[in-house]
Amino acid sequence: MRKSLLLFTLIFWVPCLFAQANGLEELFEQYASFERDQYPRHDHPSSEMRRGGFFDNSPAAYQQRRDFYATLLEDIAHFEAQRQTEAAKINLAMLRFFVESQIAEVDSQSYLFPMYGDTGFYFELLRLGEITQLNKVEEVTFYLEKLEAIPSYFEQWENNLKLAVSKNQMLPKVVLADFEKPLMVLISDKAEEHPMYQPLRQINPSLSKSKLRQAQQRGRKVIIEKVIPSIKRFVAFLEKDYLPHARESIAITDIPGGDQYYKQQIRYYTTLDLSAEDIHQIGLKEVSRIKAEMLEVIKSSGFDGSFAEFIEFLRSDPRFYASTPEELLKEAAYIAKKADAVLPKYFGRLPRQPYGVEPVPASIAPRYTTGRYVGAPLDSHRPGLYWVNTYALDKRPLYVLEALTLHEAVPGHHLQIALTKEQDQLPTFRRQSYISAYGEGWALYCEKLGIEAGFYQDPYSQFGRLSYEMWRAIRLVVDTGMHAKGWSRQKAITFMEDNTALSKHNVRTEIDRYIAWPGQALSYKMGEIKIVELRQRAEKRLGDKFDIRAFHDEILSYGPVTLAILEQQIEQWIAKQ
Repeated sequence: MRKSLLLFTLIFWVPCLFAQANGLEELFEQYASFERDQYPRHDHPSSEMRRGGFFDNSPAAYQQRRDFYATLLEDIAHFEAQRQTEAAKINLAMLRFFVESQIAEVDSQSYLFPMYGDTGFYFELLRLGEITQLNKVEEVTFYLEKLEAIPSYFEQWENNLKLAVSKNQMLPKVVLADFEKPLMVLISDKAEEHPMYQPLRQINPSLSKSKLRQAQQRGRKVIIEKVIPSIKRFVAFLEKDYLPHARESIAITDIPGGDQYYKQQIRYYTTLDLSAEDIHQIGLKEVSRIKAEMLEVIKSSGFDGSFAEFIEFLRSDPRFYASTPEELLKEAAYIAKKADAVLPKYFGRLPRQPYGVEPVPASIAPRYTTGRYVGAPLDSHRPGLYWVNTYALDKRPLYVLEALTLHEAVPGHHLQIALTKEQDQLPTFRRQSYISAYGEGWALYCEKLGIEAGFYQDPYSQFGRLSYEMWRAIRLVVDTGMHAKGWSRQKAITFMEDNTALSKHNVRTEIDRYIAWPGQALSYKMGEIKIVELRQRAEKRLGDKFDIRAFHDEILSYGPVTLAILEQQIEQWIAKQ
């Protein structure tokens, strides 16, 4: 009787679990497909989405997306109420995190803000000609239709910005200064010299000459008659009707609904339930700790002078700066290659995708950050890229280049992001996701990992690393200071200048980025603090059994997760050891 009952239970239970698993997979794919379908592409099965165009930024489109997310939340709750595997629980938790965050973004109307950090919404257009390759007839057609859609793209953004003015949802004047200037590179008298014409010059030669000529003729016509006039009109709108309304204050909490928006940004970027005051105090404590270490490095260097004098020495001595862009790029590439060589000592699993070292595009370099990682799909024709800013060389010190490289390339962003893309056991939406506290926290942790990996062999690079760590700790103080505690822009600038070796140009660029992008800068240090804490916990409890390669592989095996989930998983891993 008992065996029969057991057999009946298994026969009934296994199909139920199978159906449940299928239902979960469908839920995850439904979300991934929905997100993917927001962007027209040449290979989309729908003829409507095959037409060239851009992501729909209209308020109506955002409301439609919100309706979809609200329905999705009901489905998520349905599956959360059922028995799930550990992996399924994590996937559901991450889906809920993303969906709730996207609903909050729509409710706060963040699409009315045209600028995030050091780039504007038009960043995609600036690089469109650079990243596009045309190998098939349908790709050529899609690209030409995309160019034809540029006027409606700018019209949509003009409507959004008019709405922002009417609602007093304006960004500060200081971060919108010269906001229209990068668009000037897209205004040219000759279509053949236009950046967006370049892909049409390099069409795969296997296409017929007649189709090639037709495509190029159509491209020149679209650029001259549609693209350039629409950009000129939009720039005129910015100069006359938008930028004059920029606000004087810098705090996001000064706009209607700003308090709630900042709380939501803190939650999204740190994944923690902390107040602005909590984070401010953590930042002050970290600044004090790191400052003591910096003073020790100055002492060991033999420099006879104060902290401020040492900083001025680093900022002004020519030995610490490259004389040409090529010199800076070669030094970055050399450090990157050294980092490649030590990876097997600290990681058991390495990504297949390569990465390259390139300068930040000239059109955006003046107001861009020091360096950045730019990813690429696994099946892309291009690798991941470690961008190094070669603009204003006297503001790009070499003593921070080791820390920057370990952060942006390997073992930082490229290693983590490329490995995530290869994790076939994760749902598509997880492989394509990014959690700032996890990703930026990991990259900052990798700067510190460089100490044991043999980097920072002179006091100047040691100080450079500490200056970068101090930079991220100061973000906790100045971001919350400006947006929640009434700090002025100058107070934030002075605080950063007095405590880091960053050039004054970089300091101003960074402070303005935090003003334009509230909360994002908090993710780095909060994520790194948690990863360092988890490693120390594992080392203490495992003792001789602690394996650094296994620990790193474990951290990177989950894909991007919230810090709470990361802590939970590492706790389980420690127990299993």
